Amino acid sequence: MPKSRVRSKAVYTPPPRSTKAKVSPPWLVPTMIGCLLVGLVWISLFYITGQQLPVAALGAWNLVIGFGFIIGALGLATKWR
Repeated sequence: MPKSRVRSKAVYTPPPRSTKAKVSPPWLVPTMIGCLLVGLVWISLFYITGQQLPVAALGAWNLVIGFGFIIGALGLATKWR
């Protein structure tokens, strides 16, 4: 019976990692926490004051603004390393 040929494969070597560690910019965490707190205070103030503050003319859109700040904070949290 004929002998089968042995296939030679190159050994996998992973690409080199960069020596510089990725770090978040210094403004990211304070901005993230600030947006989260502003959104929380905005929504809380809207409910506590009987929908008169922060901006009475906006009505229920105050909730959209408050949740917008919170969603912005969550978006910044995804960039944090």
